[in-house]
Amino acid sequence: MAIFRAKKLDIGSFVNIKVIRDHTKRKVFADHESERQALRYLIRNTTLPQRVRARAQLELSQMHCYTRPTQVRNRCVEGGKARGVLREFRMARYPFRMNALEGNLPGVKKASW
Repeated sequence: MAIFRAKKLDIGSFVNIKVIRDHTKRKVFADHESERQALRYLIRNTTLPQRVRARAQLELSQMHCYTRPTQVRNRCVEGGKARGVLREFRMARYPFRMNALEGNLPGVKKASW
């Protein structure tokens, strides 16, 4: 969404528009995470009056979709792929293999038995 996009963005560090969008989603989620947790706590607290809980539920449902944790997707930092991404290295399988064989990843070596 344009309302969340940064005014100045270093395009050189991003591969394609999907990576830029994912970066935006991560920033928006981090900014609104505490607010979402507070609203979820109010909704689940059964000691509060029903009216307060309903208002919190309405506010939570009206928040932008980029504030949801399910919108954040692990993407490869080199190619922008969304599938087959190793979490620890934030790389897809093939770029991980190539970097590991070249010795660019510390602590990773080819298995042999």
